[in-house]
Amino acid sequence: MSVRRLATQQPEGFVFTPENLEWAKAQIKKYPEGRQASAVLPILWRAQEQMGGWLPEPALRYVADMLGLAYIRVYEIATFYTMFNLAPVGRYYVQVCGTTPCWLRGADAIKATCRKLIGEPGHVTQDGAFSWTEVECLGACVNAPMAQINKDYYEDLTPESLERILGNLRSGRHVTPGPQDGRQASAPMGGPITLTDPELYRNEEPREAAAPKAPPGKGRKPRPS
Repeated sequence: MSVRRLATQQPEGFVFTPENLEWAKAQIKKYPEGRQASAVLPILWRAQEQMGGWLPEPALRYVADMLGLAYIRVYEIATFYTMFNLAPVGRYYVQVCGTTPCWLRGADAIKATCRKLIGEPGHVTQDGAFSWTEVECLGACVNAPMAQINKDYYEDLTPESLERILGNLRSGRHVTPGPQDGRQASAPMGGPITLTDPELYRNEEPREAAAPKAPPGKGRKPRPS
C-alpha cells in the first residue's frame, strides 16, 4: 500500500455539530469503561461525513481528544484504512473497481472515461462536483464493471452509461442506482435461462389442499356409558 499523507492545506479547526456530538457520545457509551477507544472508527467516519467526504488533521486531533488517544494513534488509523480520505473529494465521489472481474469486463474503459470527464485520480473538478479513484473489489463482481458513487452502486457500466450518469448528477437529475443495462439485479440478461422448458413439469399433478384437521375433542364419538 502506498504512503498516505494528510493534505497540505488544512482548515483551522474542527468541532462536531451538536447533533453529531450527541451521536458520538452515544457510540462511546456502547463500550465498557476503559474501552471507549473502540469507538474510533465510527466516530472518524461521522467526522468525515460532516466534512463532506474527507478527514482534515484538526478532526483527527478532535477525535483523539474525545477518546483519550494519542494523536499518532488516530493518525495511524486514518492513514491505514483507505475508506478515510485525507484530502478533499468532490460532492460526488466516484470509486471505480479495478479488480480482476471488473477489469476483464471493461474497467479500463470506465477509468478512461473518468480521466476524460473528471481528471486524474484525486483531482476535484473546478465546480467541486466530482473526484474519483480506483479501488479494490466492492463485492459486485457479477455486475462488472461497476463503480460506487457516494453510497450507491452503479453496475454493468459502459463509458456511455457512466457519462450519462455523471451528466445527470451534475444537472441535479435523478439517477437510479444498480444495473445500467436493464437487467434485474444480478439475473441473467434477457431473463431466466434455466428450468424454463414446460416439458419439465408435464408429469406434475396439482397438489390437493389438505383437509383441515378437527380441533381436539371435536368429531369424536361419545363413549358408551
